[in-house]
Amino acid sequence: LVNLTKYFLRMENLTVFNDTLETWTDRSVEYKVISVLIVFLICALGIVGNVMVILVVLTTKHMRTPTNGYLVSLAVADLMVLIAAGLPSIADSLFGSWIFGHAGCLCITYFQYLGINASSCSITAFTIERYIAICHPIKAQFLCTLSRAKKIIFGVWVFTSLYCVMWFYLSDIQQVLYKNMTIIMCAYKVSRNLYLPIYFFDFGIFFVLPLTLATVLYGLIARILFLNPLPSYPKEDKNGYDNFSKAQKNKMKNSSRCSSTTAASRRQVTKMLAVVVVLFAVLWMPYRTLVVVNSFLQEAYLDTWFLLFCRTCVYLNSAINPLIYNAMSQKFRAAFRRLCRCGRNAQANKAAYSVALTYSVAKETSTVESTGHFSTEIDDLTQTDELFPDKKLLYPEDCEFRKETFSQA
Repeated sequence: LVNLTKYFLRMENLTVFNDTLETWTDRSVEYKVISVLIVFLICALGIVGNVMVILVVLTTKHMRTPTNGYLVSLAVADLMVLIAAGLPSIADSLFGSWIFGHAGCLCITYFQYLGINASSCSITAFTIERYIAICHPIKAQFLCTLSRAKKIIFGVWVFTSLYCVMWFYLSDIQQVLYKNMTIIMCAYKVSRNLYLPIYFFDFGIFFVLPLTLATVLYGLIARILFLNPLPSYPKEDKNGYDNFSKAQKNKMKNSSRCSSTTAASRRQVTKMLAVVVVLFAVLWMPYRTLVVVNSFLQEAYLDTWFLLFCRTCVYLNSAINPLIYNAMSQKFRAAFRRLCRCGRNAQANKAAYSVALTYSVAKETSTVESTGHFSTEIDDLTQTDELFPDKKLLYPEDCEFRKETFSQA
């Protein structure tokens, strides 16, 4: 959070406020410079990136999809973590004391936990949405809609906002008396024995449970996307396929080609979201593990540089998602370029950017009735005239999704 060192000091009850502690030793100049530089760069990158994610989704019509709605919720939560936890930690590294007052202590602590918990719930929401869309395509037609996604996102923020209200009553300003100076801290009112059950409940609900659910659901998604064969036109069936007319055969081949393309895009967006979940687990693991381990130790492990590493991982988790979208999504990459107003001339000369992947929930209906098993909610490929008005679609015009009924001659 704002300062993990003070957090562990509070957990260890080292600050007995009526007594005088040992001499206060300030952090080294080397530590201050490195910590401030690292945290500032991560926060600056994360704030700019998450703001861009919000802007491109809200201002581009074809980007307003259920999945992207959850990504906007995640971006808002990450912004909250970077602003409420990352930026105050810079002041803490420089001054070594709390400078934001009593109201700042309450509000900053509240928004830290709100951002952390809302990001976890947003990740859980888009994981469930992907599972329904891919593994239960019939239900997805009325469950995976933008209006329902908005209601779920609203519910997530209402729930986490109410849940985190307790931190207004658990946080307060405290004075720590040392022999040579007095340090002001934004501390917890409750003792370690009372706080630990709260922390472990929070740890289970917003970390262990979402990751367990994500592991199971992405395993089921992978079974559908990567183990099931793609539909194809029935060229092996000589008696039936040879009796189709030439036009019908061409439509079947075009449908097979389109199915392969959309299946590939569906895999890609699922990979991107899976990477977000994996990084969430990996980057939060040092902090979570350290708190759990120190909870059972008589003397907490408080190495200054390792605490900085834990903090850096937490802030990096909130800053890295826009980079993932840019690296793994052609659609987001094109939208970011358009938002920045850069690379226009380069885009005009590159046919590779003449289409963008629109990861929206659309219904794919197989052209052969025997392949109804593959009817699913897909991440469709559509032309994005807003991004590239001067380019034509590279795919043939007869690559369309509709239901065709074939009869043998």
